[in-house]
Amino acid sequence: MVLSRRERVVLIAALAVLGLLAGDRFVVEPLLKWRWAVDARRAALAQRLVRDEGVLRRRRELMPLWEAMQASLKPSAAAAESQIMHVVRDAADASGLELSLLKPEQLTDKGKLPRIAVQASLSGPMKSVTDFLYRLQTAPAPLRLTELQLAVPKEGVDELSVQVRLTTLSLGQPSQAPPAPPQTAAASAVEDQG
Repeated sequence: MVLSRRERVVLIAALAVLGLLAGDRFVVEPLLKWRWAVDARRAALAQRLVRDEGVLRRRRELMPLWEAMQASLKPSAAAAESQIMHVVRDAADASGLELSLLKPEQLTDKGKLPRIAVQASLSGPMKSVTDFLYRLQTAPAPLRLTELQLAVPKEGVDELSVQVRLTTLSLGQPSQAPPAPPQTAAASAVEDQG
């Protein structure tokens, strides 16, 4: 079959168009999709990098504060309880309030740092109450005022009755009853015979 020059040009043009179409479908389009996926992944990673750098920067800023907070926490619940009781007593004495009740209690929070609460009942003039609350707020011990109740026992007298509840944290485990001493084999044999 002999093709004329015009038929050859049309055939070559048709084959070129089919080649371009096949190249677009099987080469260019997959490369463009791959490029778009790479660009999207790059943008997502850039956002993640900015977020992670922010987290690291915030960690560097907060680390001294966290270390200072840890340094102020007591290693045991008993030491933390003693610390908060001393703070309340000292603040009451320095502000001139009469301390009528100071009762500690252990709070149980599973999986968290042990919390110790202290309830205190005090009485005195309003100026002394404000001084007491200021001393608690500026105390170096890590404490939190969770409850505050004020009452006026007598009308027309500058005398307030104050009940506060404070909590603090400790790094150690809450104090519990000491475990029973382990029995030895000899002690068990003696008990079995008796």
